[in-house]
Amino acid sequence: MEKTFSGRAIELVLGDITRQRVDAIVNAANSTLLGGGGVDGAIHRAGGPAVLDECRTIRAERGECPTGEAVLTGGGGLPARFVIHAVGPVWRGGDQGEPGLLASCYRNALRIAAERGFQSVAFPSISTGIYGYPVSLAASTALTAVASFLSSEAAAPTRVRFVLFDPVTFATYAGALETL
Repeated sequence: MEKTFSGRAIELVLGDITRQRVDAIVNAANSTLLGGGGVDGAIHRAGGPAVLDECRTIRAERGECPTGEAVLTGGGGLPARFVIHAVGPVWRGGDQGEPGLLASCYRNALRIAAERGFQSVAFPSISTGIYGYPVSLAASTALTAVASFLSSEAAAPTRVRFVLFDPVTFATYAGALETL
């Protein structure tokens, strides 16, 4: 499924983000940047030690990555050349600034992509795994933030792909994309 905003595409696919051949994939990272479970663990495993080494260097220089922010590393052994590590919020009921923080991590990841001249970026559904963000709310926030960025930033990537791991998440994102 695909929809265009200002000549730039948002595409939804069912699949494995670690297999995407794009300029950068986005990691649903935790603030330590040192790997974890879910998408984060899969990206670190597939990328190999080079990704973790770069994350350690960033952490040594800057400390932990705050929620809503993002940092860039190389892709290591991944098909993607780079990984943008974006830290999404833990769901605490929705009244602790979660929607703004989630939108911020998508915008900050896209800002890095635009600054680097990336044309293609693949995102997972950030914060909807162990962080407990409801997929129906996350999909709308994520797609709105990405569509807004693509429509307003001249250097935005030409293609943003959401790589969704299961059919329920895919269907939820598809419904949200249709309403944009």
